[in-house]
Amino acid sequence: MHMTPIPVSVITGFLGAGKTTLLNRLIRKPEMARAAVVINEFGEVPIDHELVERVDENMIALSSGCLCCTVRGDLIETLSDLWTRREAGTTPAFDRVVIETTGLADPAPILHSLMSAKELVGRYRLEGVISLVDSVVGSATLDAHPEAVKQAAVADRLVLTKTDLAGDDGSRQRMAELRARLRAINPAAPMLESVMGDADPGALLNAGLYNADTKTHDVRRWLAEEAYRDGHGHDHDDDHEHLDVNRHDDRIRAFCLTREAPVGGTALAQFFEILIASFGDRLLRIKGIVQLDGHPDRPAVIHGVQHVFHPLQWLDRWPSDDRRTRLVFITKDVPAATIEGIFNAVMAKQT
Repeated sequence: MHMTPIPVSVITGFLGAGKTTLLNRLIRKPEMARAAVVINEFGEVPIDHELVERVDENMIALSSGCLCCTVRGDLIETLSDLWTRREAGTTPAFDRVVIETTGLADPAPILHSLMSAKELVGRYRLEGVISLVDSVVGSATLDAHPEAVKQAAVADRLVLTKTDLAGDDGSRQRMAELRARLRAINPAAPMLESVMGDADPGALLNAGLYNADTKTHDVRRWLAEEAYRDGHGHDHDDDHEHLDVNRHDDRIRAFCLTREAPVGGTALAQFFEILIASFGDRLLRIKGIVQLDGHPDRPAVIHGVQHVFHPLQWLDRWPSDDRRTRLVFITKDVPAATIEGIFNAVMAKQT
């Protein structure tokens, strides 16, 4: 029987950004009633003790109906075990997974596992990356910790936490600078706010590109190449201040390649093979929608992290009248002109 892969959302963010606080509030929401929660750093018990009841060594039942388990070993093993329990009926039939990473985590290995591990492909699919940023100390954290920059760069949703603490003019100015800096790092991710962990699940979850009916806004948002040309991509309620916020973040680049003509499958595969061989882990994230030869009415969705690519996905229809191929790149120390040159050279040779 064909089964729809279970969507997985990854919550990341540096130490103290408020991941556990947000998760505590999130699991109380009706939308999370049939979710499984995987915590990469358990410590004592980061979920409110009033919400949990221990089931066995690795599993905790949450009063919301969710399940919570810890990564005692490998993430692949944890998710495989969850799937086996679900199929055997020994655990509730959860319909989504939320993974909370450690504050010091590079999210790339988790994304690699979700996109490529043979034990997970077909069972789970990466839905989106939610990155929390402390609005009080976020700029200092970005200065001091490259992994925090990477967490922000690969996000599908950016969440500013502790925004209620920005009371005076100086704090508001620092927050405006932080917003502008995050926009430079990740031009197209929607930027949300959360006070004491409160956030709308509908705005956080369902960030993937798998259903043209429900994902039209996201398709347009992260494939809007104008956001990558000017380096901003503001929300309407953002502070439209153009500040010098490069600091050391200028090593991270976000840009979009477009092509009017259909792309040959062989040429596209060759293009990505060259990129992987040449740049590897400097390809922080690649997302795109492609008009492949022979498929004028069904675009293909590309999704990659470093040297790992998710199996090709197909949308039932184009999300708008714009049928160009659009490839969004977030790279480290790889100029846009270099990627574009390789792309144009490979496409020029396709027959």
